[in-house]
Amino acid sequence: MSQSYARVAGSATGGTGWTLALLATAQLIISLDINIVFVALPEIGSGLGFDGQSLQWVVSAYVVFMGGFMLLGGRAADVLGQRRVFITALWLYAISSLVGGLAFSPEVLIAARVAQGIGGALLFPSTLSLVNRLYAEGAPRNRALAVWGGAGASGLTIGSLAGGVLTDAFGWPAVFYVNVPLAGIVALAAWKLIPYDPPAVGGRRFDLPGALAVTAAATLTVFTLVQGPEAGWLDPVIVTTASLAGLGFLAFVLIERNSSDPLIPFRILRNRSTVGGAAITFLYMGSFGALPYFLTVLLQDVQGLTPLQTGLAFLIPSAAILTGTQLGGRFTTALGARNALIGGAALGIAGSAWWAFAATASLPSMTPGIVISGVGQGIVWTAMWVAVGTGVADQEQGVAAGIGSTAQNTGNAIGLAVCVAISSGVSAGSLGAGAIARGSQAAIVAVTVGIAAIALVALAVIPARRSTATVDSSSELVKT
Repeated sequence: MSQSYARVAGSATGGTGWTLALLATAQLIISLDINIVFVALPEIGSGLGFDGQSLQWVVSAYVVFMGGFMLLGGRAADVLGQRRVFITALWLYAISSLVGGLAFSPEVLIAARVAQGIGGALLFPSTLSLVNRLYAEGAPRNRALAVWGGAGASGLTIGSLAGGVLTDAFGWPAVFYVNVPLAGIVALAAWKLIPYDPPAVGGRRFDLPGALAVTAAATLTVFTLVQGPEAGWLDPVIVTTASLAGLGFLAFVLIERNSSDPLIPFRILRNRSTVGGAAITFLYMGSFGALPYFLTVLLQDVQGLTPLQTGLAFLIPSAAILTGTQLGGRFTTALGARNALIGGAALGIAGSAWWAFAATASLPSMTPGIVISGVGQGIVWTAMWVAVGTGVADQEQGVAAGIGSTAQNTGNAIGLAVCVAISSGVSAGSLGAGAIARGSQAAIVAVTVGIAAIALVALAVIPARRSTATVDSSSELVKT
């Protein structure tokens, strides 16, 4: 059957509004699952008989495998087809969520969370690469990424609220069951709404040895970073996994040097926008990404709010971040990614500094800082993903997304560990809400320093605004 292809240049082309809504919903599902499980953890622990140490793996299994498989997911999207991997990832997400809800033992639930993590690692880069392929570089893509990013911000809030409501009303399995119809409906709709993948570029291989090496190395790295603060950095298991991760990355470099079609083409690493964008995703999650943890600590442990009240309070930063993602698309179009990143970081610095100053006071006192920081966070979120995909051919958008998202997950693990260590160090030897508040205050100051690093990287690495007419001609195809 003959097929014709044309790049989607904006919402005027038939079906692109629905297509963007579908891709945004997929991003919402990923974000939803980040927070929805946290509220249900106590009931999961008592219901399935987890002990204190193993319960953390309900969260860690998802984080470790999602972070470790991101590059593999990006490569799969490029070689096997972004649409095909997108739909497959959604079914994997739906099925693993169903298994999680039906779990009758800790082992079954953790296995389901591993599968969910792998599904997320396939879904995120395929979703982002589809946005970058279906919408032309420049204003159309920037607007699409703003909607996509806004859905992610909304998912974080919905997850916090839905986790409490569903657990109270239906029990902990409901936080898994909710993913089943969402992912299933999006997967079915994708068959109709997502354009077919362009013809495969001849001679491309999956680079299985390289993919396996970097996936093992990344998974072990994330495991080390997640478990290190809990077990101790000199724990034999942590030392072993860190050493094996280093060997895995070394093997990956050796394999890539001799590969005719490497997993990460060297030309992508020469793209300053992609490399700088990936560095900023690392810093973003290491700074902005740590703030929800300390906001939760301040609201619950210092101010005594209930989980439901805390979830409602999270509407404040979430609304600010959602606003920022929309502004980020406009600012990036008007000013370029570099200037949008610097401006967003400047707001983040100002807001976080205010927040740190008021951290020992009440929520109303912190709110102006939370709002200003949230708007800056949203601007940076949109602009950094624009940077990651800028100047990358369509058939390599998956790998670019995988690089950025791998850096993002690694930054989250490292940044949170550093901030918690700073907080613990400041509050050590003292008891009570005051000590917790002072520790959180110190951590937010550290976050402010990390946000300043975002501005410096943007200034030094991200290219100045350039023409968007340099898109590779082979990437001008989307089925109509």
